[in-house]
Amino acid sequence: MNFGSNNMYEIKPLDPKMKKKLKSIIIAAAVLIFSAVLIGTSVYMVTDQEQAVVLTFGRHTNTVDAGLHFKLPFGIQEAIKVRANVIHSLEIGYRTNPDGSTVSVLTESKMITGDMNIINVDFFLEYRISDPVQYLFASENPEYILRNLTQSRIRDVISSNDVDDVLTIKKTEIQMAIRNLITEDLNNLNIGLSVSDLRIQDSDPADPDVTAAFRAVETARQNRETYINEARAYRNGEIPLAEAERDQLLRNAELSRQDRVNAAVRQVAMFEAMFKEYERSPNVHRQRMYYEMIERVLPGVKLYINTSGDRDNGSISMILPLDDFMSSDN
Repeated sequence: MNFGSNNMYEIKPLDPKMKKKLKSIIIAAAVLIFSAVLIGTSVYMVTDQEQAVVLTFGRHTNTVDAGLHFKLPFGIQEAIKVRANVIHSLEIGYRTNPDGSTVSVLTESKMITGDMNIINVDFFLEYRISDPVQYLFASENPEYILRNLTQSRIRDVISSNDVDDVLTIKKTEIQMAIRNLITEDLNNLNIGLSVSDLRIQDSDPADPDVTAAFRAVETARQNRETYINEARAYRNGEIPLAEAERDQLLRNAELSRQDRVNAAVRQVAMFEAMFKEYERSPNVHRQRMYYEMIERVLPGVKLYINTSGDRDNGSISMILPLDDFMSSDN
Protein backbone atom coordinates (compact mmCIF):
# COMPACT_ATOMS: atom_id res chain seq x y z
CA MET A 1 0.00 0.00 0.00
CA ASN A 2 1.42 3.33 -1.02
CA PHE A 3 0.28 6.21 1.27
CA GLY A 4 2.15 8.80 -0.71
CA SER A 5 0.01 8.42 -3.81
CA ASN A 6 -3.38 9.93 -4.47
CA ASN A 7 -5.10 6.52 -4.38
CA MET A 8 -5.55 4.81 -1.07
CA TYR A 9 -5.28 1.34 -2.67
CA GLU A 10 -3.31 0.19 -5.62
CA ILE A 11 -4.98 -2.50 -7.86
CA LYS A 12 -2.50 -4.95 -9.21
CA PRO A 13 -3.04 -6.14 -12.77
CA LEU A 14 -4.29 -9.76 -13.30
CA ASP A 15 -1.92 -12.42 -14.17
CA PRO A 16 -2.11 -13.27 -17.93
CA LYS A 17 -2.82 -16.92 -17.13
CA MET A 18 -5.64 -15.99 -14.78
CA LYS A 19 -7.02 -13.58 -17.36
CA LYS A 20 -7.00 -16.30 -20.02
CA LYS A 21 -8.70 -18.78 -17.67
CA LEU A 22 -11.40 -16.29 -16.71
CA LYS A 23 -12.05 -15.54 -20.36
CA SER A 24 -12.46 -19.24 -21.09
CA ILE A 25 -14.94 -19.60 -18.22
CA ILE A 26 -17.02 -16.67 -19.47
CA ILE A 27 -17.08 -18.06 -23.02
CA ALA A 28 -18.07 -21.53 -21.77
CA ALA A 29 -20.88 -20.09 -19.65
CA ALA A 30 -22.10 -18.04 -22.58
CA VAL A 31 -22.07 -21.09 -24.84
CA LEU A 32 -23.88 -23.14 -22.19
CA ILE A 33 -26.55 -20.47 -21.72
CA PHE A 34 -26.95 -20.09 -25.48
CA SER A 35 -27.29 -23.87 -25.91
CA ALA A 36 -29.85 -24.07 -23.12
CA VAL A 37 -31.89 -21.24 -24.62
CA LEU A 38 -31.56 -22.79 -28.08
CA ILE A 39 -32.72 -26.22 -26.93
CA GLY A 40 -35.43 -24.80 -24.69
CA THR A 41 -36.91 -22.72 -27.49
CA SER A 42 -36.61 -25.31 -30.28
CA VAL A 43 -37.63 -28.62 -28.67
CA TYR A 44 -41.10 -29.35 -27.25
CA MET A 45 -43.14 -32.40 -26.29
CA VAL A 46 -46.80 -33.01 -27.15
CA THR A 47 -48.70 -35.60 -25.05
CA ASP A 48 -51.31 -38.07 -26.28
CA GLN A 49 -54.09 -35.81 -25.06
CA GLU A 50 -52.83 -32.78 -26.94
CA GLN A 51 -52.28 -31.26 -30.35
CA ALA A 52 -49.90 -28.36 -30.94
CA VAL A 53 -50.61 -25.41 -33.21
CA VAL A 54 -47.31 -24.10 -34.63
CA LEU A 55 -47.06 -20.37 -35.43
CA THR A 56 -44.27 -18.83 -37.49
CA PHE A 57 -43.97 -15.11 -36.83
CA GLY A 58 -47.50 -15.26 -35.44
CA ARG A 59 -49.04 -17.03 -38.46
CA HIS A 60 -50.32 -20.61 -38.34
CA THR A 61 -48.06 -22.90 -40.37
CA ASN A 62 -48.61 -26.42 -38.96
CA THR A 63 -50.56 -28.60 -36.50
CA VAL A 64 -48.73 -31.56 -34.97
CA ASP A 65 -49.84 -34.57 -32.94
CA ALA A 66 -48.28 -36.31 -29.95
CA GLY A 67 -44.51 -36.80 -29.82
CA LEU A 68 -41.21 -34.93 -29.65
CA HIS A 69 -41.03 -32.01 -32.09
CA PHE A 70 -38.64 -29.22 -33.10
CA LYS A 71 -39.29 -25.60 -34.03
CA LEU A 72 -37.28 -22.55 -34.92
CA PRO A 73 -35.78 -21.04 -31.73
CA PHE A 74 -35.76 -17.57 -30.17
CA GLY A 75 -39.46 -16.94 -30.71
CA ILE A 76 -39.39 -17.36 -34.50
CA GLN A 77 -41.85 -20.20 -34.10
CA GLU A 78 -44.30 -20.79 -31.25
CA ALA A 79 -46.14 -24.03 -30.37
CA ILE A 80 -49.50 -23.62 -28.57
CA LYS A 81 -50.72 -26.88 -27.02
CA VAL A 82 -54.43 -27.65 -27.03
CA ARG A 83 -56.13 -30.57 -25.22
CA ALA A 84 -57.86 -31.78 -28.38
CA ASN A 85 -57.85 -35.54 -27.74
CA VAL A 86 -59.92 -35.55 -24.54
CA ILE A 87 -63.60 -35.18 -23.73
CA HIS A 88 -64.48 -31.87 -22.09
CA SER A 89 -67.65 -31.37 -20.06
CA LEU A 90 -70.07 -28.54 -19.46
CA GLU A 91 -72.68 -28.43 -16.67
CA ILE A 92 -75.95 -26.62 -17.39
CA GLY A 93 -78.22 -25.86 -14.42
CA TYR A 94 -75.81 -26.95 -11.70
CA ARG A 95 -72.15 -26.90 -10.70
CA THR A 96 -70.07 -29.60 -9.05
CA ASN A 97 -67.88 -28.51 -6.14
CA PRO A 98 -64.38 -29.91 -5.56
CA ASP A 99 -65.74 -32.08 -2.73
CA GLY A 100 -68.25 -33.73 -5.09
CA SER A 101 -71.36 -31.88 -3.91
CA THR A 102 -73.55 -30.02 -6.39
CA VAL A 103 -75.10 -26.55 -6.33
CA SER A 104 -78.16 -25.63 -8.39
CA VAL A 105 -78.02 -22.69 -10.78
CA LEU A 106 -81.67 -21.76 -11.16
CA THR A 107 -81.00 -19.09 -13.79
CA GLU A 108 -79.92 -21.92 -16.09
CA SER A 109 -82.18 -24.79 -14.97
CA LYS A 110 -85.58 -23.08 -14.57
CA MET A 111 -87.59 -22.90 -17.77
CA ILE A 112 -91.16 -23.10 -19.06
CA THR A 113 -92.66 -25.97 -21.08
CA GLY A 114 -95.02 -25.84 -24.02
CA ASP A 115 -98.07 -26.33 -21.78
CA MET A 116 -97.06 -23.40 -19.53
CA ASN A 117 -95.54 -25.38 -16.67
CA ILE A 118 -92.34 -24.32 -14.91
CA ILE A 119 -89.72 -27.04 -14.43
CA ASN A 120 -86.08 -27.35 -13.42
CA VAL A 121 -83.92 -29.33 -15.85
CA ASP A 122 -80.18 -29.99 -15.51
CA PHE A 123 -78.05 -31.01 -18.49
CA PHE A 124 -74.59 -32.49 -18.84
CA LEU A 125 -72.79 -31.71 -22.10
CA GLU A 126 -69.68 -33.45 -23.43
CA TYR A 127 -67.71 -31.86 -26.25
CA ARG A 128 -64.37 -32.07 -28.06
CA ILE A 129 -62.01 -29.60 -29.67
CA SER A 130 -62.41 -30.67 -33.29
CA ASP A 131 -60.22 -27.95 -34.84
CA PRO A 132 -57.44 -26.49 -32.63
CA VAL A 133 -56.77 -23.59 -35.01
CA GLN A 134 -60.40 -22.43 -35.04
CA TYR A 135 -60.60 -23.02 -31.30
CA LEU A 136 -57.66 -20.66 -30.69
CA PHE A 137 -58.32 -17.93 -33.25
CA ALA A 138 -61.94 -17.99 -34.49
CA SER A 139 -63.39 -16.66 -31.22
CA GLU A 140 -62.20 -15.16 -27.98
CA ASN A 141 -63.97 -17.62 -25.65
CA PRO A 142 -65.38 -20.74 -27.39
CA GLU A 143 -66.62 -22.33 -24.13
CA TYR A 144 -68.65 -19.24 -23.29
CA ILE A 145 -70.23 -19.28 -26.74
CA LEU A 146 -71.00 -23.01 -26.38
CA ARG A 147 -72.64 -22.51 -22.99
CA ASN A 148 -74.91 -19.71 -24.22
CA LEU A 149 -75.71 -21.59 -27.40
CA THR A 150 -76.60 -24.75 -25.42
CA GLN A 151 -78.88 -22.88 -23.03
CA SER A 152 -80.68 -21.22 -25.94
CA ARG A 153 -81.30 -24.51 -27.76
CA ILE A 154 -82.39 -26.24 -24.55
CA ARG A 155 -85.05 -23.59 -23.93
CA ASP A 156 -86.20 -23.77 -27.55
CA VAL A 157 -86.79 -27.53 -27.38
CA ILE A 158 -88.23 -27.58 -23.85
CA SER A 159 -90.70 -24.83 -24.71
CA SER A 160 -92.04 -26.93 -27.60
CA ASN A 161 -92.77 -30.01 -25.45
CA ASP A 162 -95.31 -30.68 -22.71
CA VAL A 163 -94.21 -31.21 -19.14
CA ASP A 164 -95.17 -34.92 -19.28
CA ASP A 165 -92.87 -35.45 -22.24
CA VAL A 166 -89.95 -33.67 -20.61
CA LEU A 167 -90.25 -35.49 -17.30
CA THR A 168 -91.17 -38.99 -18.49
CA ILE A 169 -91.47 -40.50 -21.92
CA LYS A 170 -89.62 -38.21 -24.36
CA LYS A 171 -86.31 -37.56 -22.62
CA THR A 172 -84.32 -39.41 -25.27
CA GLU A 173 -86.00 -37.60 -28.16
CA ILE A 174 -85.50 -34.22 -26.46
CA GLN A 175 -81.81 -34.90 -25.83
CA MET A 176 -81.31 -35.91 -29.48
CA ALA A 177 -83.16 -32.85 -30.78
CA ILE A 178 -81.08 -30.44 -28.68
CA ARG A 179 -77.84 -32.17 -29.65
CA ASN A 180 -78.67 -31.97 -33.37
CA LEU A 181 -79.47 -28.26 -33.12
CA ILE A 182 -76.24 -27.49 -31.25
CA THR A 183 -74.24 -29.49 -33.79
CA GLU A 184 -75.79 -27.55 -36.65
CA ASP A 185 -75.03 -24.22 -34.96
CA LEU A 186 -71.40 -25.18 -34.25
CA ASN A 187 -70.90 -26.18 -37.87
CA ASN A 188 -72.13 -22.74 -38.92
CA LEU A 189 -70.07 -20.82 -36.34
CA ASN A 190 -66.77 -22.68 -36.98
CA ILE A 191 -65.34 -22.16 -33.50
CA GLY A 192 -63.53 -25.54 -33.46
CA LEU A 193 -65.89 -27.41 -31.10
CA SER A 194 -68.10 -30.47 -31.63
CA VAL A 195 -70.68 -32.07 -29.34
CA SER A 196 -70.05 -35.67 -28.23
CA ASP A 197 -73.05 -36.23 -25.97
CA LEU A 198 -75.87 -34.40 -24.19
CA ARG A 199 -77.84 -35.92 -21.29
CA ILE A 200 -80.59 -34.78 -18.95
CA GLN A 201 -79.13 -35.16 -15.47
CA ASP A 202 -82.26 -34.29 -13.53
CA SER A 203 -85.71 -32.90 -14.26
CA ASP A 204 -88.34 -31.88 -11.71
CA PRO A 205 -91.33 -29.53 -11.63
CA ALA A 206 -90.87 -26.36 -9.63
CA ASP A 207 -93.88 -27.23 -7.39
CA PRO A 208 -93.00 -29.91 -4.76
CA ASP A 209 -96.48 -31.49 -4.95
CA VAL A 210 -96.22 -31.83 -8.70
CA THR A 211 -92.73 -33.23 -8.26
CA ALA A 212 -94.04 -35.96 -5.96
CA ALA A 213 -96.80 -36.84 -8.43
CA PHE A 214 -94.40 -37.11 -11.33
CA ARG A 215 -92.00 -39.20 -9.30
CA ALA A 216 -94.88 -41.56 -8.54
CA VAL A 217 -95.60 -41.77 -12.27
CA GLU A 218 -91.93 -42.42 -12.98
CA THR A 219 -91.84 -45.14 -10.32
CA ALA A 220 -94.92 -46.77 -11.85
CA ARG A 221 -93.32 -46.64 -15.27
CA GLN A 222 -90.16 -48.27 -13.95
CA ASN A 223 -92.23 -50.95 -12.23
CA ARG A 224 -94.03 -51.58 -15.49
CA GLU A 225 -90.71 -52.03 -17.23
CA THR A 226 -89.61 -54.39 -14.46
CA TYR A 227 -92.75 -56.51 -14.80
CA ILE A 228 -92.39 -56.58 -18.56
CA ASN A 229 -88.78 -57.71 -18.26
CA GLU A 230 -89.76 -60.39 -15.75
CA ALA A 231 -92.52 -61.61 -18.05
CA ARG A 232 -90.10 -61.72 -20.96
CA ALA A 233 -87.61 -63.63 -18.86
CA TYR A 234 -90.33 -66.14 -17.89
CA ARG A 235 -91.38 -66.45 -21.52
CA ASN A 236 -87.80 -66.97 -22.63
CA GLY A 237 -87.45 -69.69 -20.01
CA GLU A 238 -90.71 -71.47 -20.87
CA ILE A 239 -90.47 -71.34 -24.64
CA PRO A 240 -87.43 -73.66 -24.84
CA LEU A 241 -89.19 -76.16 -22.57
CA ALA A 242 -92.33 -76.03 -24.70
CA GLU A 243 -90.29 -76.39 -27.86
CA ALA A 244 -88.44 -79.37 -26.40
CA GLU A 245 -91.76 -81.00 -25.42
CA ARG A 246 -93.15 -80.28 -28.89
CA ASP A 247 -90.09 -81.83 -30.52
CA GLN A 248 -90.43 -84.89 -28.30
CA LEU A 249 -94.12 -85.27 -29.22
CA LEU A 250 -93.26 -84.92 -32.90
CA ARG A 251 -90.55 -87.56 -32.58
CA ASN A 252 -92.92 -89.90 -30.75
CA ALA A 253 -95.61 -89.32 -33.36
CA GLU A 254 -93.11 -90.00 -36.11
CA LEU A 255 -92.04 -93.22 -34.43
CA SER A 256 -95.68 -94.26 -33.95
CA ARG A 257 -96.43 -93.45 -37.59
CA GLN A 258 -93.43 -95.46 -38.74
CA ASP A 259 -94.47 -98.39 -36.56
CA ARG A 260 -98.00 -98.30 -37.97
CA VAL A 261 -96.67 -98.09 -41.51
CA ASN A 262 -94.34 -101.01 -40.90
CA ALA A 263 -97.17 -103.03 -39.32
CA ALA A 264 -99.43 -102.26 -42.28
CA VAL A 265 -96.69 -103.28 -44.67
CA ARG A 266 -96.26 -106.56 -42.79
CA GLN A 267 -100.00 -107.20 -42.82
CA VAL A 268 -100.17 -106.47 -46.54
CA ALA A 269 -97.29 -108.88 -47.12
CA MET A 270 -98.97 -111.54 -44.99
CA PHE A 271 -102.30 -111.01 -46.79
CA GLU A 272 -100.64 -111.27 -50.17
CA ALA A 273 -98.87 -114.44 -49.09
CA MET A 274 -102.15 -115.90 -47.73
CA PHE A 275 -103.95 -114.86 -50.93
CA LYS A 276 -101.42 -116.78 -53.01
CA GLU A 277 -101.96 -119.86 -50.85
CA TYR A 278 -105.73 -119.34 -51.13
CA GLU A 279 -105.49 -119.32 -54.90
CA ARG A 280 -103.76 -122.70 -54.80
CA SER A 281 -106.48 -124.43 -52.64
CA PRO A 282 -109.44 -122.12 -52.06
CA ASN A 283 -111.72 -124.71 -50.35
CA VAL A 284 -109.26 -125.57 -47.63
CA HIS A 285 -108.53 -121.95 -46.88
CA ARG A 286 -112.22 -121.04 -47.02
CA GLN A 287 -112.99 -123.58 -44.28
CA ARG A 288 -109.99 -122.51 -42.18
CA MET A 289 -111.01 -118.91 -42.41
CA TYR A 290 -114.56 -119.85 -41.48
CA TYR A 291 -113.39 -121.69 -38.36
CA GLU A 292 -111.10 -118.85 -37.34
CA MET A 293 -113.93 -116.34 -37.70
CA ILE A 294 -116.23 -118.57 -35.56
CA GLU A 295 -113.55 -118.68 -32.85
CA ARG A 296 -113.18 -114.89 -32.98
CA VAL A 297 -116.91 -114.15 -32.90
CA LEU A 298 -117.84 -116.79 -30.31
CA PRO A 299 -114.88 -117.02 -27.92
CA GLY A 300 -115.18 -119.54 -25.07
CA VAL A 301 -118.21 -121.34 -26.58
CA LYS A 302 -117.96 -125.09 -27.23
CA LEU A 303 -119.39 -125.94 -30.64
CA TYR A 304 -120.01 -129.22 -32.29
CA ILE A 305 -119.78 -129.01 -36.04
CA ASN A 306 -121.55 -131.59 -38.22
CA THR A 307 -119.57 -131.88 -41.42
CA SER A 308 -121.74 -134.60 -42.96
CA GLY A 309 -122.78 -132.32 -45.77
CA ASP A 310 -121.29 -132.05 -49.14
CA ARG A 311 -117.55 -132.19 -48.55
CA ASP A 312 -116.73 -131.37 -52.10
CA ASN A 313 -117.97 -127.84 -52.01
CA GLY A 314 -117.16 -127.41 -48.28
CA SER A 315 -120.75 -126.92 -47.15
CA ILE A 316 -121.57 -127.31 -43.47
CA SER A 317 -124.96 -128.65 -42.54
CA MET A 318 -125.21 -127.97 -38.82
CA ILE A 319 -123.56 -126.06 -35.95
CA LEU A 320 -124.96 -126.87 -32.54
CA PRO A 321 -124.03 -125.35 -29.15
CA LEU A 322 -124.79 -128.60 -27.34
CA ASP A 323 -123.68 -127.28 -23.91
CA ASP A 324 -126.34 -124.59 -24.05
CA PHE A 325 -129.01 -127.11 -25.01
CA MET A 326 -128.03 -129.49 -22.26
CA SER A 327 -128.10 -126.72 -19.68
CA SER A 328 -131.52 -125.59 -20.88
CA ASP A 329 -132.95 -129.14 -20.52
CA ASN A 330 -131.79 -129.29 -16.96
